[in-house]
Formats: sequence, C-alpha cells, structure tokens
Amino acid sequence: MDRPTTSMPHVDRRIASKEHRAEYQAAKDAPAEHRPKLITSKSVAGQVHGTGQLGQFNTWLAVNITKSVGTMWAAYVFTLIAVGGAVAVITSNALLTALSVLISQTFLQLVLLPIIIVGQNVISASQDARAEADHITLMTLHAINVQQLKMLEQQRAMLQQQREILDLLQKKGIPMPSVESGG
Repeated sequence: MDRPTTSMPHVDRRIASKEHRAEYQAAKDAPAEHRPKLITSKSVAGQVHGTGQLGQFNTWLAVNITKSVGTMWAAYVFTLIAVGGAVAVITSNALLTALSVLISQTFLQLVLLPIIIVGQNVISASQDARAEADHITLMTLHAINVQQLKMLEQQRAMLQQQREILDLLQKKGIPMPSVESGG
C-alpha cells in the first residue's frame, strides 16, 4: 500500500523519560560500550507504590492477587459463585441470594477490581521499562550494524582501487603472480 505523501514534517511523538533519552544518546554515541539490562517486575516495583515496607507489601499483594485471579481456578470459583447465586434466586432462598450478592457485587466488584488494576499497573510499569531497555539495545545494535556496513563499503572501495591498480599493471605488461585457491 502506498502512503499518501504530505508536506507536513515528521514529528516524533514518543514520550520518553529524561533517563531513557540520556541512555539512548549514550548508546548512540558509543554503541560498543552499551550493556543490555535485564528488567524484571521486581526491578521497577518501587515506582508504583514506593520502596518502603508498606509499598513493597502493597505491590506484592496486588501482583499476586492479579496473577491468582488470572487462573482457571479463579474462573472455577467465580463460576460456582454465579451458579450458587442462580440457584439461590430460583429457589427463593433469601440467605443464599444475599450471600451471592454480597460476594459478587460487593467483594468482587468493589474490592477485587481495584486490586487487579493496581497489579496491572505494576506489571505494566515493568513492561514499559523492559520495552525502553530493549529499545536502547536494539538501537545500539542498529548503530553497530550501520558502522559495519560503512566499513564494508570502505573495504569494497579499497578492493576496487586495488583491482584498478592490478589492471593497470597488467596493461603495462608487468606479470602478476597467480593466486591458487587451496580448497
């Protein structure tokens, strides 16, 4: 597909932190010096809730609840709650209906949902940090690749010059030693 051409200049709309931009520039300036980083959820967990004990506990709890709710066992439990609520309504059992409503509407919606969102925020922060680190590494590899391509082009030009010199020498009748391939 052809893209329509516009007269508007390209605007880079990426939003990056000052640290990312500084690391990116350092990697561009000296690609051979770049060392890739391993980013894990633990390495960025303090960015969401802080690094204090309460922040660490909140992060740990939110991530573990988020991971637990995202399992088939949690789906089975939620299915049992829904089936129990349906049975309670059909049988007109007021106690089971109230219990089902309390669990599903109050606990699951008002308590569990915000915890899951916090867990997702922590997981998302680690994914963002990992993406930034990967971006710097990929751009460093690209810069190294560009340098290698320039060196190959220079070598090609030198080989071309050598070929021209050899051709001139042969035209003047200077014998060239034969190169035998030892294969």
